[in-house]
Formats: sequence, structure tokens, C-alpha cells
Amino acid sequence: MIDLTNTPPAKSLDEINGTVSVPTNAGFWRTLAAYAGPGALIAVGYMDPGNWITSIAGGSQFKYKLLTVILLSSLIAMLLQAMAARLGIVTGRDLAQLTRDRTSKGMGIFLWIVTELAIMATDIAEIIGSGIAIELLFGIPLIVGIAITALDVLILLLLMKLGFRKIEAIVATLVAVILFVFLYEVILAQPNMAEVVGGYIPHTELVTNDSMLYLALGIVGATVMPHNLYLGSSISQTRSYDREDEASVRKTIKFTVVDSNVQLSVAFVVNSLLLILGAALFYGASSDLGRFSDLYNALQNSQIVGAIASPILSMLFAIALLSSGQSSTITGTLAGQVIMEGFMHLKMPLWAQRLLTRLFAILPVLGFAIYYKGNEAKIEGLLTFSQVFLSVALPFAIIPLIIFTSNKKLMGPFVNKPWVKWISWIIAIVLIGLNLNLIYETLR
Repeated sequence: MIDLTNTPPAKSLDEINGTVSVPTNAGFWRTLAAYAGPGALIAVGYMDPGNWITSIAGGSQFKYKLLTVILLSSLIAMLLQAMAARLGIVTGRDLAQLTRDRTSKGMGIFLWIVTELAIMATDIAEIIGSGIAIELLFGIPLIVGIAITALDVLILLLLMKLGFRKIEAIVATLVAVILFVFLYEVILAQPNMAEVVGGYIPHTELVTNDSMLYLALGIVGATVMPHNLYLGSSISQTRSYDREDEASVRKTIKFTVVDSNVQLSVAFVVNSLLLILGAALFYGASSDLGRFSDLYNALQNSQIVGAIASPILSMLFAIALLSSGQSSTITGTLAGQVIMEGFMHLKMPLWAQRLLTRLFAILPVLGFAIYYKGNEAKIEGLLTFSQVFLSVALPFAIIPLIIFTSNKKLMGPFVNKPWVKWISWIIAIVLIGLNLNLIYETLR
């Protein structure tokens, strides 16, 4: 049943909350190893298939100019995820729970709807990416591949029985596969490193060129994802610590943030590699490279990518795509549960809850695929738009996060420092301004 009263729900992700033990008097590296894991689950959301299209398209259209957007997005992500983790660790509540508790019923439902739409937008990329990877690797029709991704929730249920550390290890392995595949392909592409370094320097064309701004916002939306803030505030509580002991809380915050920043640095490298690959191989190419299958075929076409063309490159691309989609769907399902429980106080058996949160997102995508009879071009046309929508939805998660972490009564000695507070507000205001401009230009 769904409870819309103000009765507080159970602990966030109650079945894994506080289940991972950590050493009390160990050295830095052993302690960090115990805390490592949640960062990997957060990082996969920053390198999901939605990033692939926007980043590779950014490189193929504007060469290295959008690398600065990836850098800024990654720095923003590190700041916001650190705030989300601190919120969960200090309060013992996740962002969805606190938002529901501290807003009116109407506002809570509105924010829940926006967040659920953001989850759907995230799942569009993850589901389509996994479905296409299955099609490319095994020749299974796209509609069937998309339907198969619904079984991800059953895989997650099985993994939960094995323990949360097993999930962390599996996701970290999939992240490593993605990293090494694209590092290998970029090394073969031999990009101009001077131009690559220059791409990280900001320039005014980012806001004066409408096409570049649209892709830039797509990269921001694909990189800084609203659902990750909710998930981060929840899984930061998986470690066993004494919430009443300030030293224990401080230690947990320290190592959780280190883990998060290390893994988000990996995500930054992967996203940079994607854009560099798009620029090095496809900039100026006359072929249409806006779809996963186009990229798959281009990597074995010597007329497009030159002498490095190889079926092996294409297969590695598809394997990385499947790894990205599968790891992202695991974390997306967990985030869906956090949001559903926190906002709606959903009470039902765990298996049914996970199935509902997954199907809530997958059915619209499957319906779209059936309507267009598995037409890949039509289905993938949703991807860039979905990433731009995530950028539009992002302030609805950032603003409550800033308000809560800046609340001295709620956070005590762990309240935002003034510079964190003001930088966060500047980020939120700039994003809102850019999004309003994008909507205006699109309608005009």
C-alpha cells in the first residue's frame, strides 16, 4: 500500500542500511578499502549509455571544445555527491525522505513526479543501451532485448542475497571493463594531445552557439544526474558507524567522500575518453554517427576510422555498452526504490517493490519501441532529449540538497561551510538560467 501521511518510513534501503562493518583502528588504506564501494555505484550513473551519445556526438561535431563541460560537470558532481553523502551520514535519512518530511503533501508529490520522470529519462538511456548491445552481440531483435532488461531486477534481487559488498564488487568490475575498453580505443586513435588539453579551457562559444549549448546541457544532464543525489544520500549509510559519536561520523564522511571522489575521477576519465574518441575518429566524417549501431559499424569501417578499423573494436564497444547498461540499471533500480520509499512511503514486499520501481520506468520505453516497431533511429532519438531533460530536472534535487545541508539545526557541526553553500547556490542558479534559455530558444 502507499502511505501519503507524514509517518516516517523505515531506514533508507533498510535491508542494507548499516550492514557493512568497518575497522575502528586500522590504517588509512585498509580503512579506505572497507569504505570503498558506494562510490563505484554512484560513478556508473555518470558514465551510463546516455553519456555515450552526448559525449561522442559532442566530439564528432565540435571536436574537443566540450571537454571543458565534462570537466566542470565532474567537479560539480564531486561537490554535490559529497553533500548528499554527508546529508545521509549525519541525519540517517536520505534526500527523498527529508524532502517529503519537510514539504507539504502537494509539493512532495510534485517533486516525486519530477524525480520519477528523471528516473524514466535515465532508464531510457540504460534500457536502450543494453537492448542495442544485446542486439549487436547476439543478434536478438531490439524489442526483445529491451524486454530482457526487465529481468535486471531479478538479478539485483539475487545479488542482494549475496550481500551488498558483492554488488559493489560486480559494479566496480564493470566500470573497469568500460575504462579499459575506451582507453585502448583512444590510444589506437592517437588524438592530438595539445588540442585535447586545450579543450579543457572554457570559451564563450559554449553559450553563444545554440547547437553547442544544447549538447553541453545534454552532457551536464548525462553527467550530473538527479537520481544519483538521492542514491548517494542512501548508500552512504551502508557502513556501520555510531551516529551519536561525532568522531565516528566525521571519519565516515571523510572516507566516503574520498571513495566518491576517486570513483568520480574514473567517470571523468571515461567521459573524456568518449568525447576524445568521437573527436579523433569522427570529427568531419560525412557519415551519420548519431546512433550506437552507427558507431559500432564505423569502428570496423576503414573509410571512416582508418587503419585501426577492426571487428574487434566493434565487439569491445558493444561489450562496454552492455557493461555500462547493466551496471547503470542496477544502480537505477536502487535509486528508484529510494525515491519511491522516501516520497511515497511505499509499503509492499521487497521483490514486488523492486519490480514495480523497475517496470514503472521500463514500460514507457518498451511501449515506444513497440509503437515504432523496433526502429532504432526513432528509439535512439529519445536519448539526447532525455539527457537534456535530466539537466532541467536537476535543480529540483539540488535546491533541497543545498537547503538541508546548509541547515545548522539539521546538520550540526557538519553544516555546509560558507564557500560550499554559495558555490552550490551559484551552480543551481546558473543551471536554471541555462535551462530557461534552452527552453526559450527551442520554443522560439
